[in-house]
Amino acid sequence: MKPARSSWLPHFVPLAVLCACFLSGRALAQEAPRGIQLPAGTELHVRLETKLTSNNSKPNDAFEALVIVPVMADDRIVVPAGTKIQGQVKDVRAAVQADQRALLDLNFSDLVMGNAKTKIAVKVADVDNARESVNENGQILGILSSETLSAQMDKGIAKLSQKYSGLADVLQAVKGAVVKETVGDIDYEPGVEMTLKLNAPLKLNAAPADAANLGPKLETIADQSKLAALATVQPFQTVAQNPPKPSDVTNMMFIGSEEQLTAAFKAAGWSTAAALSATSKLETMRAIVEARGYKEAPVSILLLDGKPPDLVFQKQNDTFAQRHHLRIWRRPDAFQGKPVWVCAATHDIGIEFSDENRTFIHKIDSNIDRERAKVVNDLLLTGMVKSLALVQRPEVPTHSRNATGDDLETDAAMAVLVF
Repeated sequence: MKPARSSWLPHFVPLAVLCACFLSGRALAQEAPRGIQLPAGTELHVRLETKLTSNNSKPNDAFEALVIVPVMADDRIVVPAGTKIQGQVKDVRAAVQADQRALLDLNFSDLVMGNAKTKIAVKVADVDNARESVNENGQILGILSSETLSAQMDKGIAKLSQKYSGLADVLQAVKGAVVKETVGDIDYEPGVEMTLKLNAPLKLNAAPADAANLGPKLETIADQSKLAALATVQPFQTVAQNPPKPSDVTNMMFIGSEEQLTAAFKAAGWSTAAALSATSKLETMRAIVEARGYKEAPVSILLLDGKPPDLVFQKQNDTFAQRHHLRIWRRPDAFQGKPVWVCAATHDIGIEFSDENRTFIHKIDSNIDRERAKVVNDLLLTGMVKSLALVQRPEVPTHSRNATGDDLETDAAMAVLVF
């Protein structure tokens, strides 16, 4: 038996398998062989449906999460997206002292498919786009206020006060008026996403019949040759507005109305982005200094055929340093009477100061196929996608760089979603 895997993996090979499964009927969980066993280390990507905090949650508090990426074994989906996971808070600690890290220890205990429950042994491996860290035991640890840029500014002002107390007082007053003190507690709203790993093998029997309702119901796209031709003629690389350098690669196409796209991303938990302005730049600076998220943070302007994006969506957690984000351009084409949109999706995984640009810039995950898979999985889970395809683009380079020098690695395929 081939090892179990998540469809959210490097190089995006599983998406081709997913397309084949969904369109052939093999995706239904109840068709999985009886007695299939997922090995220890198998990943489960989940989304919290319960608010959890280090200062309000209590041990034994119940919570629920949702599997957001189907788990596959032998090219079959054995844990569909939409499967529930139940658990209890194992341990919790608030950040009472400045030198004390908040703690959240979660016990994900039951996999719920249909009316059947299966005991699972997992630990948290990662919290998506989080400022917190996860230790080897799967416990989530909060940040210390001393680790933030705000604390470093306070140290600098304190040092300045030794010689220029008046100036230091003014600077501290200005900082206090603009920047809020960082709170080190863990505060996860419903929608926060995590990666779990099996601590021990998990045996799955055939799922009950009602588990079939968890998977997406996709239709085959008619006239696939026309769709392939349409995808391959789209421009494959954006250009930064300032300075004008080649940047992100287009890796997705959407077919549907603007209203359908907006509704789908909203249902998937994505936010729109504020326009670049003095106000949004100030709020961005505050988010960086305060070590917090800014869900409507602006994005830099990238051009496609000389045009800025028509739509921008992003998904953050509790830090501006990390976010899923994408830009979408309306194209002059139509497919089966529906508008065509092209998208460039990347995952910001860190932030640093650029001497060249004299501002903070994000560093991205170089394997952009992972972000393509993330977007596909999120949108499939909404139930609003009618069809899915993966179109190969042999003329698109598999390696390039964006405008800020990040490497871009891809299989060059374009995911097409029809609404």
